[in-house]
Amino acid sequence: MSQQPVSLGRNLDPVRCVSPSELFGDEHFTYIDIGAINREDRLIANVQRIAVQEAPSRARQLVQSGDILVSTVRPNLNTVAMVPGDLDGAIASTGFCVLRANKNLDRRYLFHWVSSENVVRHLSAVATGASYPAVSEKIIKSMPVNFPCIEEQKRIAAILDKADSLRRKRRQAIHLADDFLRAVFLEMFGDPVTNSRKWPEKEIYEIAKVITGNTPSRETPENFGSTIEWIKSDNINTPSHWLTKAAEGLSEQGLRLGRTAPAGSTLMTCIAGTPSCIGNVAMADRQVAFNQQINALTPFEGTEPEFLYGLLLYSKQRIQDASTNSMKGMVSKGALERVRLIWPTADLQSSYAMAFRKITTLCEKQLESDSAPLFSSLQDSLLS
Repeated sequence: MSQQPVSLGRNLDPVRCVSPSELFGDEHFTYIDIGAINREDRLIANVQRIAVQEAPSRARQLVQSGDILVSTVRPNLNTVAMVPGDLDGAIASTGFCVLRANKNLDRRYLFHWVSSENVVRHLSAVATGASYPAVSEKIIKSMPVNFPCIEEQKRIAAILDKADSLRRKRRQAIHLADDFLRAVFLEMFGDPVTNSRKWPEKEIYEIAKVITGNTPSRETPENFGSTIEWIKSDNINTPSHWLTKAAEGLSEQGLRLGRTAPAGSTLMTCIAGTPSCIGNVAMADRQVAFNQQINALTPFEGTEPEFLYGLLLYSKQRIQDASTNSMKGMVSKGALERVRLIWPTADLQSSYAMAFRKITTLCEKQLESDSAPLFSSLQDSLLS
Protein backbone atom coordinates (compact mmCIF):
# COMPACT_ATOMS: atom_id res chain seq x y z
CA MET A 1 0.00 0.00 0.00
CA SER A 2 1.09 3.60 -0.55
CA GLN A 3 2.08 5.40 2.65
CA GLN A 4 -0.09 8.42 1.92
CA PRO A 5 -3.40 8.66 0.02
CA VAL A 6 -3.35 10.50 -3.29
CA SER A 7 -6.18 11.81 -5.42
CA LEU A 8 -7.86 9.40 -7.83
CA GLY A 9 -6.92 11.72 -10.67
CA ARG A 10 -3.22 10.98 -10.09
CA ASN A 11 -3.94 7.41 -11.25
CA LEU A 12 -5.72 8.42 -14.46
CA ASP A 13 -4.77 9.28 -18.01
CA PRO A 14 -6.43 12.26 -19.73
CA VAL A 15 -9.52 11.88 -21.91
CA ARG A 16 -9.82 13.87 -25.10
CA CYS A 17 -12.78 16.19 -25.66
CA VAL A 18 -13.73 16.60 -29.32
CA SER A 19 -16.24 18.14 -31.67
CA PRO A 20 -18.10 15.37 -33.56
CA SER A 21 -18.18 17.51 -36.71
CA GLU A 22 -14.39 17.87 -36.74
CA LEU A 23 -13.85 14.18 -36.06
CA PHE A 24 -16.54 12.57 -38.22
CA GLY A 25 -17.34 15.19 -40.86
CA ASP A 26 -20.85 14.66 -42.21
CA GLU A 27 -21.14 11.03 -41.13
CA HIS A 28 -22.91 9.29 -38.23
CA PHE A 29 -21.22 8.43 -34.95
CA THR A 30 -21.94 6.22 -31.94
CA TYR A 31 -23.18 8.15 -28.93
CA ILE A 32 -23.34 6.94 -25.32
CA ASP A 33 -25.63 8.89 -23.01
CA ILE A 34 -26.64 8.13 -19.44
CA GLY A 35 -29.80 6.35 -20.58
CA ALA A 36 -27.63 3.79 -22.40
CA ILE A 37 -26.41 2.28 -19.13
CA ASN A 38 -28.07 -0.83 -17.71
CA ARG A 39 -27.62 -0.10 -14.00
CA GLU A 40 -28.43 -3.63 -12.87
CA ASP A 41 -25.66 -5.25 -14.91
CA ARG A 42 -23.47 -2.14 -15.16
CA LEU A 43 -23.24 -2.53 -18.91
CA ILE A 44 -23.66 -0.20 -21.88
CA ALA A 45 -26.80 -1.62 -23.42
CA ASN A 46 -28.48 0.93 -25.68
CA VAL A 47 -26.18 3.20 -27.68
CA GLN A 48 -27.38 5.50 -30.45
CA ARG A 49 -26.14 6.13 -33.98
CA ILE A 50 -26.52 9.87 -34.54
CA ALA A 51 -25.94 12.11 -37.53
CA VAL A 52 -23.23 14.68 -36.83
CA GLN A 53 -25.61 17.57 -37.58
CA GLU A 54 -27.96 16.23 -34.88
CA ALA A 55 -25.26 15.78 -32.25
CA PRO A 56 -26.36 16.94 -28.78
CA SER A 57 -24.20 19.59 -27.14
CA ARG A 58 -23.10 17.05 -24.51
CA ALA A 59 -21.58 14.70 -27.12
CA ARG A 60 -17.95 15.61 -26.52
CA GLN A 61 -15.88 12.86 -24.87
CA LEU A 62 -13.94 10.44 -27.09
CA VAL A 63 -13.79 7.13 -25.22
CA GLN A 64 -11.78 3.98 -25.71
CA SER A 65 -12.06 0.35 -24.66
CA GLY A 66 -11.56 -0.06 -20.92
CA ASP A 67 -12.67 3.44 -19.93
CA ILE A 68 -15.01 3.61 -16.92
CA LEU A 69 -18.09 5.81 -17.31
CA VAL A 70 -19.47 7.26 -14.08
CA SER A 71 -22.67 9.31 -14.20
CA THR A 72 -22.27 12.65 -12.44
CA VAL A 73 -26.03 12.97 -11.85
CA ARG A 74 -27.90 11.06 -9.15
CA PRO A 75 -24.78 9.28 -7.86
CA ASN A 76 -26.96 7.22 -5.51
CA LEU A 77 -28.16 5.24 -8.55
CA ASN A 78 -24.63 3.92 -9.18
CA THR A 79 -24.76 4.39 -12.95
CA VAL A 80 -21.37 2.95 -13.87
CA ALA A 81 -20.15 0.92 -16.86
CA MET A 82 -16.96 -0.04 -18.67
CA VAL A 83 -16.56 0.72 -22.37
CA PRO A 84 -16.31 -2.60 -24.29
CA GLY A 85 -14.05 -3.19 -27.28
CA ASP A 86 -16.82 -2.72 -29.85
CA LEU A 87 -17.44 0.84 -28.59
CA ASP A 88 -13.83 1.96 -28.85
CA GLY A 89 -13.93 5.41 -30.48
CA ALA A 90 -17.51 6.20 -29.47
CA ILE A 91 -18.52 9.60 -28.11
CA ALA A 92 -19.80 9.83 -24.54
CA SER A 93 -21.94 12.48 -22.91
CA THR A 94 -20.32 15.08 -20.69
CA GLY A 95 -22.83 13.84 -18.11
CA PHE A 96 -20.23 11.14 -17.45
CA CYS A 97 -16.94 11.43 -15.67
CA VAL A 98 -14.68 9.24 -17.82
CA LEU A 99 -12.00 7.40 -15.84
CA ARG A 100 -9.07 6.06 -17.85
CA ALA A 101 -6.72 3.98 -15.70
CA ASN A 102 -3.00 4.63 -16.10
CA LYS A 103 -0.27 1.98 -15.97
CA ASN A 104 -0.39 1.86 -12.16
CA LEU A 105 -4.09 1.02 -11.99
CA ASP A 106 -5.90 -2.11 -13.19
CA ARG A 107 -9.06 -1.05 -15.02
CA ARG A 108 -11.18 -3.95 -13.70
CA TYR A 109 -10.10 -3.06 -10.17
CA LEU A 110 -11.02 0.59 -10.84
CA PHE A 111 -14.42 -0.50 -12.16
CA HIS A 112 -15.22 -2.49 -9.02
CA TRP A 113 -13.86 0.23 -6.75
CA VAL A 114 -15.85 3.10 -8.24
CA SER A 115 -19.08 1.06 -8.25
CA SER A 116 -18.66 -0.08 -4.63
CA GLU A 117 -21.14 0.93 -1.92
CA ASN A 118 -18.47 2.92 -0.09
CA VAL A 119 -17.83 5.15 -3.10
CA VAL A 120 -21.55 5.47 -3.88
CA ARG A 121 -22.24 6.57 -0.30
CA HIS A 122 -19.41 9.11 -0.44
CA LEU A 123 -20.55 10.65 -3.73
CA SER A 124 -24.18 10.72 -2.59
CA ALA A 125 -23.14 12.59 0.55
CA VAL A 126 -21.23 15.29 -1.35
CA ALA A 127 -23.76 15.70 -4.18
CA THR A 128 -25.46 19.08 -4.49
CA GLY A 129 -28.97 19.92 -5.68
CA ALA A 130 -32.10 18.71 -3.89
CA SER A 131 -34.22 17.73 -6.90
CA TYR A 132 -31.35 16.84 -9.26
CA PRO A 133 -28.36 15.82 -7.11
CA ALA A 134 -25.06 15.82 -8.96
CA VAL A 135 -21.32 15.75 -8.43
CA SER A 136 -18.64 17.35 -10.55
CA GLU A 137 -15.86 15.56 -12.38
CA LYS A 138 -13.46 17.43 -10.12
CA ILE A 139 -15.06 15.95 -7.00
CA ILE A 140 -14.84 12.42 -8.38
CA LYS A 141 -11.23 12.73 -9.45
CA SER A 142 -10.19 14.39 -6.19
CA MET A 143 -11.35 11.46 -4.04
CA PRO A 144 -8.42 10.28 -1.88
CA VAL A 145 -7.29 6.74 -2.68
CA ASN A 146 -4.69 4.35 -1.35
CA PHE A 147 -4.68 1.49 -3.86
CA PRO A 148 -2.60 -1.69 -3.42
CA CYS A 149 0.10 -2.70 -5.89
CA ILE A 150 -0.97 -3.63 -9.42
CA GLU A 151 -0.55 -7.38 -8.81
CA GLU A 152 -2.88 -7.23 -5.79
CA GLN A 153 -5.36 -5.12 -7.76
CA LYS A 154 -5.53 -7.80 -10.45
CA ARG A 155 -6.01 -10.56 -7.88
CA ILE A 156 -8.89 -8.70 -6.20
CA ALA A 157 -10.48 -7.81 -9.55
CA ALA A 158 -10.42 -11.48 -10.63
CA ILE A 159 -12.23 -12.54 -7.43
CA LEU A 160 -14.87 -9.84 -7.85
CA ASP A 161 -15.35 -10.64 -11.55
CA LYS A 162 -16.21 -14.26 -10.68
CA ALA A 163 -18.58 -13.23 -7.88
CA ASP A 164 -20.27 -10.69 -10.14
CA SER A 165 -20.77 -13.33 -12.84
CA LEU A 166 -22.63 -15.56 -10.37
CA ARG A 167 -24.77 -12.63 -9.27
CA ARG A 168 -25.75 -11.85 -12.86
CA LYS A 169 -26.65 -15.46 -13.67
CA ARG A 170 -29.00 -15.66 -10.69
CA ARG A 171 -30.67 -12.39 -11.67
CA GLN A 172 -31.06 -13.60 -15.26
CA ALA A 173 -32.94 -16.64 -13.96
CA ILE A 174 -35.32 -14.35 -12.08
CA HIS A 175 -35.84 -12.23 -15.21
CA LEU A 176 -36.75 -15.38 -17.14
CA ALA A 177 -39.38 -16.14 -14.50
CA ASP A 178 -40.78 -12.62 -14.93
CA ASP A 179 -40.92 -13.11 -18.70
CA PHE A 180 -42.79 -16.37 -18.14
CA LEU A 181 -45.26 -14.61 -15.84
CA ARG A 182 -45.95 -12.00 -18.51
CA ALA A 183 -46.45 -14.77 -21.08
CA VAL A 184 -48.96 -16.47 -18.77
CA PHE A 185 -50.94 -13.23 -18.43
CA LEU A 186 -51.00 -12.58 -22.18
CA GLU A 187 -51.95 -16.18 -22.92
CA MET A 188 -54.86 -16.05 -20.49
CA PHE A 189 -56.17 -12.56 -21.21
CA GLY A 190 -54.59 -11.27 -24.41
CA ASP A 191 -53.18 -7.74 -24.63
CA PRO A 192 -54.86 -5.70 -21.86
CA VAL A 193 -54.02 -2.41 -23.58
CA THR A 194 -55.84 -3.19 -26.83
CA ASN A 195 -58.29 -5.64 -25.20
CA SER A 196 -57.65 -8.12 -27.98
CA ARG A 197 -60.00 -10.68 -26.38
CA LYS A 198 -62.90 -8.19 -26.14
CA TRP A 199 -63.35 -8.59 -22.39
CA PRO A 200 -65.82 -6.38 -20.52
CA GLU A 201 -64.13 -3.35 -18.99
CA LYS A 202 -64.42 -1.58 -15.65
CA GLU A 203 -63.14 1.74 -14.39
CA ILE A 204 -60.57 1.51 -11.62
CA TYR A 205 -62.85 3.07 -9.01
CA GLU A 206 -65.17 0.06 -9.46
CA ILE A 207 -62.52 -2.50 -8.52
CA ALA A 208 -60.22 -0.78 -6.03
CA LYS A 209 -60.05 2.02 -3.49
CA VAL A 210 -57.59 4.69 -4.62
CA ILE A 211 -55.68 6.69 -1.98
CA THR A 212 -53.12 9.44 -2.67
CA GLY A 213 -50.20 9.62 -0.26
CA ASN A 214 -48.89 12.69 1.54
CA THR A 215 -45.92 14.10 3.43
CA PRO A 216 -46.31 15.06 7.09
CA SER A 217 -44.74 18.44 7.83
CA ARG A 218 -40.95 18.43 7.64
CA GLU A 219 -40.98 21.37 10.04
CA THR A 220 -41.92 18.90 12.76
CA PRO A 221 -39.05 16.37 12.96
CA GLU A 222 -41.09 14.31 15.41
CA ASN A 223 -43.29 13.23 12.48
CA PHE A 224 -40.51 10.98 11.25
CA GLY A 225 -39.21 7.82 12.86
CA SER A 226 -39.40 4.05 12.60
CA THR A 227 -43.02 3.16 13.37
CA ILE A 228 -43.90 2.51 9.71
CA GLU A 229 -42.03 2.64 6.40
CA TRP A 230 -42.68 5.74 4.28
CA ILE A 231 -42.56 4.66 0.64
CA LYS A 232 -41.26 6.86 -2.19
CA SER A 233 -41.16 6.26 -5.95
CA ASP A 234 -37.64 4.83 -5.66
CA ASN A 235 -39.19 1.88 -3.80
CA ILE A 236 -41.54 1.25 -6.74
CA ASN A 237 -39.36 1.99 -9.77
CA THR A 238 -37.35 -1.23 -9.54
CA PRO A 239 -37.48 -4.60 -11.34
CA SER A 240 -39.02 -6.21 -8.23
CA HIS A 241 -42.72 -7.06 -8.01
CA TRP A 242 -42.60 -5.99 -4.36
CA LEU A 243 -41.95 -2.67 -2.68
CA THR A 244 -38.34 -2.37 -1.63
CA LYS A 245 -37.53 -1.30 1.93
CA ALA A 246 -37.96 2.42 2.48
CA ALA A 247 -35.00 4.46 3.67
CA GLU A 248 -37.25 6.73 5.73
CA GLY A 249 -40.14 6.10 8.09
CA LEU A 250 -42.84 7.86 10.08
CA SER A 251 -43.24 8.01 13.84
CA GLU A 252 -46.48 7.28 15.70
CA GLN A 253 -47.29 10.98 15.39
CA GLY A 254 -46.43 11.01 11.69
CA LEU A 255 -48.50 7.88 11.12
CA ARG A 256 -51.58 9.69 12.42
CA LEU A 257 -50.97 12.44 9.83
CA GLY A 258 -49.86 10.19 6.98
CA ARG A 259 -51.76 7.90 4.67
CA THR A 260 -51.33 4.15 4.60
CA ALA A 261 -52.16 1.12 2.50
CA PRO A 262 -52.52 -2.46 3.74
CA ALA A 263 -50.66 -5.52 2.50
CA GLY A 264 -52.10 -6.66 -0.82
CA SER A 265 -52.37 -3.12 -2.19
CA THR A 266 -50.64 -2.05 -5.40
CA LEU A 267 -48.70 1.21 -5.18
CA MET A 268 -48.28 3.25 -8.36
CA THR A 269 -46.01 6.14 -9.32
CA CYS A 270 -48.36 8.90 -10.49
CA ILE A 271 -46.07 11.95 -10.40
CA ALA A 272 -42.56 11.67 -11.84
CA GLY A 273 -39.82 13.79 -13.34
CA THR A 274 -39.55 11.19 -16.11
CA PRO A 275 -42.89 10.50 -17.86
CA SER A 276 -41.86 6.90 -18.56
CA CYS A 277 -41.99 6.20 -14.80
CA ILE A 278 -45.70 7.05 -14.68
CA GLY A 279 -47.68 3.88 -14.06
CA ASN A 280 -44.82 1.91 -12.51
CA VAL A 281 -46.23 -0.42 -9.86
CA ALA A 282 -45.19 -2.69 -7.01
CA MET A 283 -47.15 -4.76 -4.51
CA ALA A 284 -47.14 -4.17 -0.76
CA ASP A 285 -46.45 -7.25 1.34
CA ARG A 286 -46.85 -5.21 4.55
CA GLN A 287 -48.70 -2.08 5.65
CA VAL A 288 -46.88 1.06 4.51
CA ALA A 289 -47.24 4.84 4.42
CA PHE A 290 -46.37 6.67 1.20
CA ASN A 291 -45.83 10.13 -0.25
CA GLN A 292 -47.91 12.31 -2.56
CA GLN A 293 -46.24 11.08 -5.76
CA ILE A 294 -47.92 7.73 -5.22
CA ASN A 295 -51.45 6.37 -5.38
CA ALA A 296 -52.31 3.13 -3.61
CA LEU A 297 -54.95 0.83 -5.08
CA THR A 298 -56.48 -1.51 -2.52
CA PRO A 299 -58.64 -4.18 -4.17
CA PHE A 300 -62.26 -4.48 -3.12
CA GLU A 301 -63.50 -7.77 -1.72
CA GLY A 302 -63.70 -10.38 -4.46
CA THR A 303 -60.76 -8.96 -6.41
CA GLU A 304 -57.57 -11.00 -6.22
CA PRO A 305 -54.68 -8.67 -5.19
CA GLU A 306 -52.23 -10.51 -7.47
CA PHE A 307 -54.55 -10.20 -10.45
CA LEU A 308 -55.05 -6.47 -9.84
CA TYR A 309 -51.29 -6.00 -9.66
CA GLY A 310 -50.68 -7.95 -12.88
CA LEU A 311 -53.48 -6.10 -14.64
CA LEU A 312 -51.99 -2.72 -13.70
CA LEU A 313 -48.46 -3.87 -14.52
CA TYR A 314 -49.34 -4.92 -18.06
CA SER A 315 -51.83 -2.06 -18.65
CA LYS A 316 -49.22 0.65 -18.07
CA GLN A 317 -49.90 2.30 -21.43
CA ARG A 318 -53.52 2.92 -20.46
CA ILE A 319 -52.33 4.58 -17.26
CA GLN A 320 -49.86 6.74 -19.16
CA ASP A 321 -52.55 7.76 -21.63
CA ALA A 322 -54.30 9.45 -18.69
CA SER A 323 -51.14 11.40 -17.81
CA THR A 324 -50.79 15.11 -18.47
CA ASN A 325 -48.47 15.94 -21.36
CA SER A 326 -45.70 17.76 -19.57
CA MET A 327 -42.04 17.35 -18.72
CA LYS A 328 -43.22 16.03 -15.37
CA GLY A 329 -45.81 13.37 -16.02
CA MET A 330 -48.78 13.23 -13.66
CA VAL A 331 -51.94 11.18 -13.27
CA SER A 332 -54.37 12.67 -10.75
CA LYS A 333 -56.43 10.49 -8.45
CA GLY A 334 -59.59 11.42 -10.35
CA ALA A 335 -58.05 10.59 -13.73
CA LEU A 336 -56.68 7.30 -12.41
CA GLU A 337 -60.03 6.23 -11.02
CA ARG A 338 -61.56 6.70 -14.48
CA VAL A 339 -59.02 4.57 -16.34
CA ARG A 340 -60.76 1.57 -17.88
CA LEU A 341 -59.25 -1.92 -17.53
CA ILE A 342 -60.24 -5.29 -18.90
CA TRP A 343 -62.31 -7.44 -16.54
CA PRO A 344 -62.13 -11.19 -17.28
CA THR A 345 -64.14 -13.81 -15.43
CA ALA A 346 -63.51 -14.39 -11.73
CA ASP A 347 -62.27 -17.94 -12.23
CA LEU A 348 -59.60 -16.80 -14.70
CA GLN A 349 -58.55 -14.02 -12.35
CA SER A 350 -58.12 -16.60 -9.58
CA SER A 351 -56.15 -18.91 -11.87
CA TYR A 352 -53.73 -16.12 -12.73
CA ALA A 353 -53.37 -15.14 -9.07
CA MET A 354 -52.47 -18.74 -8.23
CA ALA A 355 -49.88 -18.86 -11.03
CA PHE A 356 -48.42 -15.55 -9.84
CA ARG A 357 -48.03 -16.87 -6.29
CA LYS A 358 -46.32 -20.06 -7.47
CA ILE A 359 -43.87 -18.27 -9.76
CA THR A 360 -43.00 -15.50 -7.31
CA THR A 361 -42.49 -18.07 -4.54
CA LEU A 362 -39.86 -19.74 -6.74
CA CYS A 363 -38.24 -16.35 -7.31
CA GLU A 364 -38.25 -15.60 -3.60
CA LYS A 365 -36.36 -18.83 -2.96
CA GLN A 366 -33.76 -17.63 -5.44
CA LEU A 367 -33.64 -14.26 -3.69
CA GLU A 368 -33.15 -15.91 -0.30
CA SER A 369 -29.83 -17.13 -1.65
CA ASP A 370 -29.27 -13.89 -3.56
CA SER A 371 -25.59 -13.17 -3.95
CA ALA A 372 -26.08 -9.42 -4.41
CA PRO A 373 -25.72 -8.48 -0.70
CA LEU A 374 -22.85 -10.95 -0.40
CA PHE A 375 -21.21 -9.44 -3.48
CA SER A 376 -21.51 -5.90 -2.06
CA SER A 377 -20.03 -7.07 1.24
CA LEU A 378 -17.19 -8.87 -0.54
CA GLN A 379 -16.61 -5.84 -2.74
CA ASP A 380 -16.38 -3.46 0.20
CA SER A 381 -14.14 -5.76 2.25
CA LEU A 382 -11.68 -6.38 -0.58
CA LEU A 383 -11.57 -2.77 -1.74
CA SER A 384 -11.39 -1.05 1.64
